[in-house]
Amino acid sequence: MTSQNAQQQGSHHWVMTLELPGRAMNTLYGTWTPPEGATRHDVFMAIKTDIGREAPEMARANVVFFALEPNQL
Repeated sequence: MTSQNAQQQGSHHWVMTLELPGRAMNTLYGTWTPPEGATRHDVFMAIKTDIGREAPEMARANVVFFALEPNQL
């Protein structure tokens, strides 16, 4: 990874698995730079809300897994 690529990514990497029981399961991932003072819960809710906006059927999905880690080695 080049430093230029790292600058284009968010400060944290996240993974979320959502399930609509008996219908669908989806694992999504990306990077995110939380605003100053944000909590892990704030980030969780913001990501889940964004997913629901992009895929309304997933707005009420059960969260099976969520991870948020600093985006570094």
